[in-house]
Amino acid sequence: MAGPHPEFIPPARPIIGEAEIEAAVRVLRSGRVVQGPEVAAFEEEFGDIVAGRHCVAVNSGTSALQLTLMALGFGPGDEVIVPSFSFAASANAVRLVGAEPVFVDIEAGSFCVDPQAVAAAVTPRTVAIMPVHLYGHPAAMDQIMAVAERHGLAVVEDAAQAHGATLHGTPVGAFGTAGCFSFYPTKNMHALEGGMVTTADAELARTLRLLRNQGMEQRYANEIVGANMRMTDVAAAIGRVQLTQLAEWTEQRRANAKFLDSKITGMVTPPVADAAKHVYHQYTVRVRGNRDAAMARLTELGIGNAVYYPTPIHRLKPYLDSDGKPGPWDLPETERAAAEVVSLPVHPSLNPADLERIAEGANLAGGAR
Repeated sequence: MAGPHPEFIPPARPIIGEAEIEAAVRVLRSGRVVQGPEVAAFEEEFGDIVAGRHCVAVNSGTSALQLTLMALGFGPGDEVIVPSFSFAASANAVRLVGAEPVFVDIEAGSFCVDPQAVAAAVTPRTVAIMPVHLYGHPAAMDQIMAVAERHGLAVVEDAAQAHGATLHGTPVGAFGTAGCFSFYPTKNMHALEGGMVTTADAELARTLRLLRNQGMEQRYANEIVGANMRMTDVAAAIGRVQLTQLAEWTEQRRANAKFLDSKITGMVTPPVADAAKHVYHQYTVRVRGNRDAAMARLTELGIGNAVYYPTPIHRLKPYLDSDGKPGPWDLPETERAAAEVVSLPVHPSLNPADLERIAEGANLAGGAR
């Protein structure tokens, strides 16, 4: 295949169909556009994919994490164990409430937090563990929950990339104290923007509802200090449409990943842990050779690709120590992943010809120097 391909395959493609447009228009015409009946219906319907837990809709996945930590009463002097190999929002939410993230390493296979590293990082100041279900693969929640129960810690699942993922049949967002989802446009389902907190604790759910709405359930009857992190009814209406299609899209992502697994030999394909249902928000391979050359070759072949994430959180500027260094963290698997990973298209809009091109391109690029 010589020269750049005329048809570029994007690494992600947000789906916005006529049903989503009609839902948004319907809400706009109704005049009830913020924290109304669409939000309530979306919360109830989302509960079906998280084992019937209480659901609280907010304006972003980051807000979901931050409000959960606030509702649990965490702040200055507290530590939250977080994988460094994640999007910065995971640690940002901890800092936003005044607590400190304690960074730990990941498992080589799943790219999710290593339970043994979590256990080793617990101190008297630890109040919570934040496992991230990265790329749509569930973290080892059975082991993580055992650590949490042994030390009396909260577990806040960052499920922003893992709508519908399961482990031993239990959905992510239904293991810990709370689960936090994102509805950003490139996620497996979206609401243009938004987030959701899931919890089995009715009192925690009520506190979250207060916090997202200036501390009040009834207008002007403020009970606590809160924020404005409400979801709009337009977003909720779009989310409701997307939710009805999530199962089908998930199976398409899984089928696409299975095809790529069977065809790609030039890169290391993503393993899946026993009893885990991976929902492939990203299809992330490892490049053993020159990653920059491999990515350039993929781009030349018209195959979208990206690195999630090139810089571990502990190396980002806000998390460096006073000397501008990354602190005491020893995270070899995190560093290795950040240097090797590339995500390839896996979204449900791909057709068979696209998948053939992606696999062929990955095999060609895998030998790039």
